[in-house]
Amino acid sequence: MRLSKFAIGVRNEWRRLALPETSGRVVVAVSGGADSLALWLALDELRGAGRLDCALTVAHFNHGLRAESADDALWVEAMAARLSYACVTGAGNVRSRGGNLEQAARRARYAFLQGAAESVNADYLLTAHTLDDQAETVLLNLMRGAGPDGLSGMKPLRPIATNSDIVLARPLLRWARRADTSAFCQTRGVTPLADAMNEDERFSRVRVRQQVLPLLESFNGRIVAALGRTAELSQADAIVLQAAAVELLQKAQTETSHGTGPVRVDILRAAPEALRLRVFRLWLERGRGDLRRLELTHLRSIEHLLEGQRGGRIAQLPGGAWVERKRGWLLFHASEQAEVEKARAEV
Repeated sequence: MRLSKFAIGVRNEWRRLALPETSGRVVVAVSGGADSLALWLALDELRGAGRLDCALTVAHFNHGLRAESADDALWVEAMAARLSYACVTGAGNVRSRGGNLEQAARRARYAFLQGAAESVNADYLLTAHTLDDQAETVLLNLMRGAGPDGLSGMKPLRPIATNSDIVLARPLLRWARRADTSAFCQTRGVTPLADAMNEDERFSRVRVRQQVLPLLESFNGRIVAALGRTAELSQADAIVLQAAAVELLQKAQTETSHGTGPVRVDILRAAPEALRLRVFRLWLERGRGDLRRLELTHLRSIEHLLEGQRGGRIAQLPGGAWVERKRGWLLFHASEQAEVEKARAEV
């Protein structure tokens, strides 16, 4: 069976990422849009041609943000039945969570997808982010004042969550454009579902897509590919810096103070600034469980604690946690609420 150009692209990236070809369990996230449908249909083509032989399950999450969301879920379920794939669906009322709607929707979706992958003992979760999505992510992070990690954009492979063995994989991220996914769906005779929210300029990503990128393309017609290269180069640099930061953190802690234990002021003070800031992020992430709401100003406050010889000073962190300078050490203190939640989790 001769493979389509798009399926060959998926196969090539599949191999580059060393994803399983003849074993393992895989969940593919399908919204019903062109990108996720194209990835699903390409995997179906590879399976039909005997080029892929892993167990594949479809997962669809209904955010409850549109009147037709429930119909979308039924459409995906019907297509899964027609193609003989298991399908896991979930739903949530994202609007009721308050705060930033885009972030709330993303957190709810990934929480569901992780649960779906765990329910079928999957090794990998696939999402259909494209090179266009990567370009938008890099620009959004750049406008927020991001460093190398932010300019790295999305990673082709990463754990779905801390301490999880499930790997999140993005086989379209490095090469596929939205025009490619739409064209492939058309050749397969499938009309993707339309989501009006993808055109709603109240969302910052949509404004970047419809206003910023077209303007940048007037300067560089290959701006999307250029931003993709920026992400790849930044990822390579970030990997090296992160490894050095892990080593420095180990050096700054004693054998009995690993993890969130105290770190030595003298060792951090002598380190390059780029590594110091990474050590702070790594150390705080272990203590807080995440880096939400943590900004450069908080890291600078901790950095100020390294100056001089005086102890007893503190740097406040979002959520009520703080860092204390005590003699020649920095100590992390979790908020009372975090301690309560940790105690509940251990019961």
